[in-house]
Amino acid sequence: MLHFMMGEFEAEFPTDCRYAKNHMWASESGERIRFGFTAYAVRLLQDVYFLDWNFDAPATVSSRQLLGSIESKKAESDLFAPLAGELSEFNATLLNDPSAINVDKYGEGWLFEMAAEVDAQSELMTPSEYVSHLADVWEVTQRTIKGQLN
Repeated sequence: MLHFMMGEFEAEFPTDCRYAKNHMWASESGERIRFGFTAYAVRLLQDVYFLDWNFDAPATVSSRQLLGSIESKKAESDLFAPLAGELSEFNATLLNDPSAINVDKYGEGWLFEMAAEVDAQSELMTPSEYVSHLADVWEVTQRTIKGQLN
């Protein structure tokens, strides 16, 4: 497990996953890749209570394509595809009760599975690259959270 301190909160990142810049983890699940929110994303969102997808699976998606939206205590956000490929399945359980995102983010709180294009997978970061990325953007993130971004 790798860790990143978000003020007083410690976000944990399994070392058997890869990571996308949009704060999703990626784990191989057979021939597909399963995606979910990282501890960093869940901490920023806090208490996810609504999740909606713009279309049904299966569907071909491009990298950064709008997939749906999520609402939480702190924010309402659009969700984008981290990679290009064939989105094969959404976690249907989350549509009725997205609380698994809060409690089991690296397990039952997974969002979707897809078969990514082979060259697209190179866009995913190793755990240490992701933690370095978080360190690089943390100052701007804090200012944004506090509403101080000009």
